[in-house]
Amino acid sequence: MPEIALVLAVVLVACANGANDNFKGVATIYGSDTTSYRVALAWATITTFAGSIAGLLLGWRIVAAFSGSGIVPDALTHDPHFLTAAGLGAGATVLFASFKGLPISTTHALLGSLIGAGLVASHGEIRIVSLGRGFLLPLLASPIVALGSAWVLYPMLRAARVTLGVERRMCLCVGHAIEPIERAADGTAVFHSTGIKLSVHQEAACRERYLGSVIGFDAQRVLDGLHFLSAGLVSFARGMNDTPKIAALLISARIAGVAVAFPVVAATMAAGGILGARRVAETMSHRITSMNHGQAFTANFVTATWVLLASHFGLPVSTTHVSTGSIVGVGGATGRAQWGTLAQIAAAWITTLPLAAILAAALYALTGASS
Repeated sequence: MPEIALVLAVVLVACANGANDNFKGVATIYGSDTTSYRVALAWATITTFAGSIAGLLLGWRIVAAFSGSGIVPDALTHDPHFLTAAGLGAGATVLFASFKGLPISTTHALLGSLIGAGLVASHGEIRIVSLGRGFLLPLLASPIVALGSAWVLYPMLRAARVTLGVERRMCLCVGHAIEPIERAADGTAVFHSTGIKLSVHQEAACRERYLGSVIGFDAQRVLDGLHFLSAGLVSFARGMNDTPKIAALLISARIAGVAVAFPVVAATMAAGGILGARRVAETMSHRITSMNHGQAFTANFVTATWVLLASHFGLPVSTTHVSTGSIVGVGGATGRAQWGTLAQIAAAWITTLPLAAILAAALYALTGASS
């Protein structure tokens, strides 16, 4: 039955989305060694699910956009065959990228699938002007805005830290104790409290921490708390922005209402993240740029701000693009961006939309056209 096929397609998209996207909000708290992979993933799962449920109230414009409305003829937006082809094309594309450890945009994949299946189903009747203004412009502009914002904001926050007298020092973890260290003129590391020297090769075990206070509170603890909060906000915003896009496939076909579609998609996204997030997590956390606590917080703050604003105005931006743009912006400001990895990610971004479009077009030609 076409309805069952569509439900399976939605499950595939949601699961693939969880594997590729769930960790992106918390990549910085794992990449900066603020917490472990398991704790970061648990925090991402909880806050993403909360954002998905919040999407019940705020995601109506996104639901309408990702049914194909405004892109293809209105009759197609309720056709299970069309929506199934779009879902399968997007799900297969995102799942393949997740297996390769490449962070791509589910938004791009869904858009490409809607276009590909729509071209076949409508015999080329795609509304180009609406597509460019309502979809492509926000998708193209959002990573550039995020990159620029992070690049400008990080030096400002660093200057504020210096003004507040918060020092950045390397520390060595010995058991549960954290000892501040300083570098001597001969290159050796010295415990700040005792003056005991460490040989240079032992510095690989050191961590960078902030010493000082902010309005009477330990600076490192304040920063860690804000970092966790910003990571949760990014994941919350992602859940609120992505869930309506996937749930739209079920809602438009009138298979399920929002009260059923949103929780089902949210739960499936969570399962996909728990089972398959590791490869993309390593790319986002460690292969784009190295980050300390302050840099990682900056990237998350920028991402959360822009994605929440986009969700509020119903703009179909990609959390992947915004998050990656923010991390690259910080890497550019510090001179630590790993451009080889970024070239691979950029290539994956460029191919996402056409690959999803080709898959969806082929699937519709095989199933929808013969029905």
